[in-house]
Amino acid sequence: MSGISKPKQHYSLHTTTSLSPLPRNPLDALKNPDWNSAMTDEFRALIDNNTWELVPRTSHMNIVRSMWIFRHKTKSDGSLERYKARLVCDGRSQKEGIDCGETFSPVVKPATIRTVLSIALSKEWQIHQLDVKNAFLHGHLHETVYMHQPPGFRDPSYPHHVCLLKKSLYGLKQAPRAWYQRFADYVATLGFKHSKCDHSLFVYKKGGNTAFLLLYVDDILLITSSTTLRHEFMALLAKEFTMKDLGPLNYFLGISVSRQNNSLFLSQQNYANEILERAGMSSCHPSSMPVDSKAKLSNTDGTHLPDGGAQYRQLAGALQYLTFTRLDISYAVQQICIHRHAPRTSHFNALKRILRYIKGTITHGLLLTKSPSTKLLAYTDADWAGCPDTRRSTSGYCVYLGDNLISWSSKRQPTLSRSSAEAEYRGVANVVSETCWI
Repeated sequence: MSGISKPKQHYSLHTTTSLSPLPRNPLDALKNPDWNSAMTDEFRALIDNNTWELVPRTSHMNIVRSMWIFRHKTKSDGSLERYKARLVCDGRSQKEGIDCGETFSPVVKPATIRTVLSIALSKEWQIHQLDVKNAFLHGHLHETVYMHQPPGFRDPSYPHHVCLLKKSLYGLKQAPRAWYQRFADYVATLGFKHSKCDHSLFVYKKGGNTAFLLLYVDDILLITSSTTLRHEFMALLAKEFTMKDLGPLNYFLGISVSRQNNSLFLSQQNYANEILERAGMSSCHPSSMPVDSKAKLSNTDGTHLPDGGAQYRQLAGALQYLTFTRLDISYAVQQICIHRHAPRTSHFNALKRILRYIKGTITHGLLLTKSPSTKLLAYTDADWAGCPDTRRSTSGYCVYLGDNLISWSSKRQPTLSRSSAEAEYRGVANVVSETCWI
């Protein structure tokens, strides 16, 4: 999947003593009224959707395991919304060429999201958020996939039968692709065309009416030039899929969106607090800078981490997603991600410095405002031979659409530059490529 990845849910952060704890197995869950109700609702939805049919089991079948996943579904403020149980497949046992083929599925790029939001603000268009209930269940399967019957819900008349899947299910390797294709095919009948530069952006233009659809797995942003157009498309989408209108954009992909006058403020404060809590640094002393501007991280500094770097890699990945709204830590995060394959104590100290900086700037985010200008303005710079191990240069850029910052990057160059001018030219080439794409 291209683009960015959604942050993983860390359920224990929202679990309190007043909530029913997460079950250890399906049989325990069925004894609890809260989880029993959630599992029953999920199972009925699958049956109503005609997700599978029971067939006799044979020796030649490759049968994937079915599992129940439990979580506390929370609101943007962290309070409990509902108990959620989801039936998933264990896609690890699927075999390519037998029960799965092509699995790639496009995901909207961060720069696309920020660009579309900036355009919507400038034109004062409405931005609504939609959620598709059980999105992956809408995808049609073209492969033959067999699955064990759900634990706790075996058919008493056919206890040894298996499920022949007719629709996709969460956990299948091809589920994201099947859902994307189903959605893309349907919106094409409504007059939308996907962008050639980002296939998760769908554009509708007819006369003076314009609409954008941004698809990120099961989260959808609908931007329309008029209220009438919005109601029309929402009604058409609701006929085909089980949709939920979440109203004006306020919480998307773990990002809190607050609107004031003609501006949008994008913040990942809750997500940043989760990262600090996961690292055990909720009460750490803040740092004024995210990186030591004098020293350069090397592959040989310090000693290897005792856990093999598992926690380091988890925190580095989490910080990567935080750069969705935090340009100020992009370079520092890029530096620690370079050493994820073999992290050492010096690298972990650099990571903890970023966390201390986040602690002191927890309320920072990205502000998008209404801008009369549609010009693209880009800045770039390069650090010639800055890597002490490979002597490769690091280049970075940022791109503005009018007054709004919509794209940025900090990346080590793939080849050596023999002069600072050569490193700068490579940096310019990168930002020109990004600007042309935008």
